[in-house]
Amino acid sequence: MTTDAIPSEVELAILGVLWKRGPSTVRDVHEALGREDGKGAGYTTTLKQLQVMAAKGLVSRDESSRSHVYAASVAEARTKRQLVKDLLDRVFGGSSGALAVQALSLKPASKEEMDDLRRLLDEGKGGKS
Repeated sequence: MTTDAIPSEVELAILGVLWKRGPSTVRDVHEALGREDGKGAGYTTTLKQLQVMAAKGLVSRDESSRSHVYAASVAEARTKRQLVKDLLDRVFGGSSGALAVQALSLKPASKEEMDDLRRLLDEGKGGKS
């Protein structure tokens, strides 16, 4: 990414498709998003969004074939950490505990997630960067 800007909701949706499917054509991304929703979000909108994302450095474009193929240029884990850090700082005043309490009050964690949380707390890593 050329900057540490937070991807928009639409950019995150497109990145989600590319992270899941790997390098994809505009048509592949468009179909995966189910874009023909009657709100004018057609194929050309998906193409334009991918072009903007390429200019921002969020995706790369392979122009070696007739149909350009786009790939995510940012790692999924890094992007998610960046989003959580932004939320943590802006909404929870940097308190990871407050974020965790709020998140768990909305939707209980699975057994595996609780085991991961317990392990982090036992290792003394809860809340440390």
